Amino acid sequence: MSFLQRRAGPLLRPTTASLRCARPSSSLAAALKEHAPIDVHPEVQDALAHGRPVVALETTIVTHGMPYPANLETARSVESNVRKAGAVPATIGLIEGRVKIGLEPSELERLADIHTNNNVVKLSRRDLGAAVALKRDGGTTCSTTLILAALAGIKVFSTGGLGGVHRGAESTMDISADLHELTRCPVGLVSAGVKSILDIGRTLEYLETLGVPVISYGPTDDFPAFYSRRSGFKSPWRVDDPSSAARILHTQKQFGMSNGALFTVPIPESYDEVGQELQRAVEQAVAESEANGISRRGKEATPWLLKRVGELTAGKSLASNIALIENTATVGGQIAVAYSLLAKERHPSPSYPHAAPGGATQPAKTENREDVDLPPAKLVVVGSAAVDITARADPIPGSSGTNKSVHSTAPGVVSLTAGGVGRNVAEAAHRILTSHSKDLSSATALVSPIGEDAFGHLLVAETKQIGLRTDSLIRLPKARTAVCNMVMDSVGGLTGGVADMDVIRTLDASKVITELDKHHPAIMALDANMSHETLKSLILYASKHNVFSFFEPTSVPKSTTIFPAVAAALNTASISRGPVTFATPNVLELAHMYQEACASPLELTAHKYWWQVVDEMALGTDFRMQLDQLARRSTFEGDGASAGSLSFLVDNGIAQMAINLLPFFQHLIIKCGERGLVTAFRVSGEQAEASSWATQNSNIAARQIIARSPSGRSVVVLKHFSPIQVAEDKIVNVTGAGDSLVGSMLATLTRTPAAFEQPETLDQLVAQAQLAAVYTLQSEYAVSPRLSALADL
Repeated sequence: MSFLQRRAGPLLRPTTASLRCARPSSSLAAALKEHAPIDVHPEVQDALAHGRPVVALETTIVTHGMPYPANLETARSVESNVRKAGAVPATIGLIEGRVKIGLEPSELERLADIHTNNNVVKLSRRDLGAAVALKRDGGTTCSTTLILAALAGIKVFSTGGLGGVHRGAESTMDISADLHELTRCPVGLVSAGVKSILDIGRTLEYLETLGVPVISYGPTDDFPAFYSRRSGFKSPWRVDDPSSAARILHTQKQFGMSNGALFTVPIPESYDEVGQELQRAVEQAVAESEANGISRRGKEATPWLLKRVGELTAGKSLASNIALIENTATVGGQIAVAYSLLAKERHPSPSYPHAAPGGATQPAKTENREDVDLPPAKLVVVGSAAVDITARADPIPGSSGTNKSVHSTAPGVVSLTAGGVGRNVAEAAHRILTSHSKDLSSATALVSPIGEDAFGHLLVAETKQIGLRTDSLIRLPKARTAVCNMVMDSVGGLTGGVADMDVIRTLDASKVITELDKHHPAIMALDANMSHETLKSLILYASKHNVFSFFEPTSVPKSTTIFPAVAAALNTASISRGPVTFATPNVLELAHMYQEACASPLELTAHKYWWQVVDEMALGTDFRMQLDQLARRSTFEGDGASAGSLSFLVDNGIAQMAINLLPFFQHLIIKCGERGLVTAFRVSGEQAEASSWATQNSNIAARQIIARSPSGRSVVVLKHFSPIQVAEDKIVNVTGAGDSLVGSMLATLTRTPAAFEQPETLDQLVAQAQLAAVYTLQSEYAVSPRLSALADL
């Protein structure tokens, strides 16, 4: 007989009702018939109605488990991971006494803002009735989330750590309600084991007594210990793929069993080493809780212990906590998808076309109505929004080489993410603007065409999830949403793929102009994925309506798609305002743009406007001498031979090419990679006379050259900004850093349109943009969620 069987006896023995193979179970329909205060999010409701995969998520992590804003960012990233796996997230919480199965972004923010909303309660089974009756806000624990997930018919629930038997339970009888709920709720709970502050061995004994299956998910049958991949205990069962896990849940359903199952997923290997240090902190925190009496204060004990562990580890536990929660969300999404497919095989239902009226399109229409009353946007980003599908093959066992199998499938990982240059830029700008003020949460509008298909719905959902408005997405019923499908080998090298981007290349300019007329923005950003004709119409619109235009070249071949628009605008452009206000090429794109300007049939550098601007800039020998001096400076602020110099500005012609393009692009921000960033811009006419730059002088030590014309009606500024150094092993993703840099600059220009006119505000603009790029370099996402807290730094 196990310890808990001997000690607990009848008090802890599961009831007969909870072990019956079949029992009357409550349902959402029955609860709603009784007018229960439950609101199911339309997206969740639609998914459940059509048998699509749904994953339940708890909110105690948000309300009591992490500090703000990490709690909000983690909740968003967890929902995003579920979506990437192909499932619908259903975050469950309590708002003003109403149960919410699926939260709106504003509701999630409300629960997360624990400083403002500090009366949020922690909801276990015993608290639910009282909290609802008293119309409180609350975060659901594992036990309450299990209850509500089962009520709604959700089969998978992902969380961080399960509650269990507390240390000293032989005398305190302190055992989490989570364990009993697993006997009542037919839900697969995916976690990183039980919290390491608990008695893991006795928890496993008690789960055995309750008849709850415990299954390790991964390469071994080790039972994980939250922060560590191994606890020293083994699970009785093991699976290593979502289909096997789904079959366990489905088999239990076939037998009419009322209990759930516990799937334990070890924390990612990169966090395992620090787990040993965290475990020592856990032991210290437990000892302190026993000494100060916290261990005997019921539900207050766990939040106190987790907070104390965070203090003892200087925040390392938070990073591990986030990593394991995000990991279980991904696995939970995969299991939910597999269960949905299995259920449909056993009980096939009618298939629905991607754009079926009244079917899958309904949630998107609901979201669109919510945007109707938003104020006009100050920033409009026009460009591509696409779904990126990346398939990466697993390494071949026993081989250090790549998996080179052809004409065959290979085991690996497939991920689904929202992408596209325009969308990434808009997300970055939106996150940063919102971090400065909630009043700016609707200041960014993304204008991009999408189809009324499953990929289009995914983009709408992901856009809505981050709080970015969706009212300017252009829905085209007969179009295919842009998709980029990339196949990678086991070391991340691209082996092939297909990019279906016709929807953006064929975008009708009139549809974009309709959106611009609705918003009357101060600044309009364009990526280079659109056609020449569309770009031409939009640049002419910006010139006519005095809107700042911001061009992101996107790639070397696409960097010159803007030139027909530039040529069309030259005849009406004034010297004080060029055809394009801002452009952000990298050094390769800059070279291609310069060559095209000089040699293409458009003959841009032969146009009289180009000569007029060059004559007014009147750059002479002083500028060239100062440029030579600047080229001898180190790339970084400190002097050191290993750091390299700025000689590339002259040797590669970067400065000369930039100056020659200034008549067409009034402000150039040149991305130089590991060599930093260079700004080159001109101020003309009355603006030059009133500009702060008119009183500034060249300062080679400060890496800036300032050239004023003899008339004083032209100022040219060329300034280098050293890069932020990032260790190579800290770089996770290089694809979105440039988009985050551009989005950050747009956010600054939206708040401070004259940022380039003051040396101090220019420095601030670049510093924030470089930091945004670094955050994304260190993130697995195309845009780092950390940008949402950038204003706090």
